[in-house]
Amino acid sequence: MLRRNVRLRREYIYRKSLEGKERLLYEKKRKIKEALEEGKPIPTELRNEEAALRQQIDLEDEHTAVPRTHIDDEYANAAERDPKILLTTSRNPSAPLTQFVKELKFVFPNAQRMNRGGQVISEIIETCRAHDFTDVVLVHEHRGVPDGIIISHLPFGPTAYFGLLNVVTRHDIKDKNAIGTMPEAYPHLILNNFSTKLGQRTANILKYLFPVPKPDTKRIITFSNQSDYISFRLVVLHTLADASV
Repeated sequence: MLRRNVRLRREYIYRKSLEGKERLLYEKKRKIKEALEEGKPIPTELRNEEAALRQQIDLEDEHTAVPRTHIDDEYANAAERDPKILLTTSRNPSAPLTQFVKELKFVFPNAQRMNRGGQVISEIIETCRAHDFTDVVLVHEHRGVPDGIIISHLPFGPTAYFGLLNVVTRHDIKDKNAIGTMPEAYPHLILNNFSTKLGQRTANILKYLFPVPKPDTKRIITFSNQSDYISFRLVVLHTLADASV
């Protein structure tokens, strides 16, 4: 396992090192293509490479012309298997934080909850890699109030931190009959207003925590972005639980 992780890390670093060269080549081809389309002279610094670059341009299509990055590979295999998530907390969690993590276990299908104990982050990550976990979710608190959540995709990221605000769980709702039981069916996702490049990457981090649902499932989860605040809402039939992240 150790040798495999070392090999995968080397391959990842190597692919990442190629990005600068691919980006430079892409910019050269872009300049030549623009010059040809606009009828302008080829830039002086590219005249010695013009023939080779024009040949590459002729062989490209709209998909191969844009250089790929290591970001493109982060979730390349996500569709091949369902996510497997480890849920844990900061050390010495309070009762409210422990209860909140139990709630998150119902939110994320295929999630397993683990008591942190005295384990350090590096030990948790290595354990998850060894047991084929796809993501680690770590929840923090401040004076008994959940105030932050870290989501890390394995084996090499990305890792994102989300601050938590105005969290309302099922146990905070006084009328228990109004919420009913919580099914564990795979939910449909609604991702609203994640249109920027950063927003699309954030949407990937969130949506790949959930497996593909059945078409007839009645469980819906919404992530709605407004001014960099993501409102989270979970709906089951006519039952509503609401929290803001």
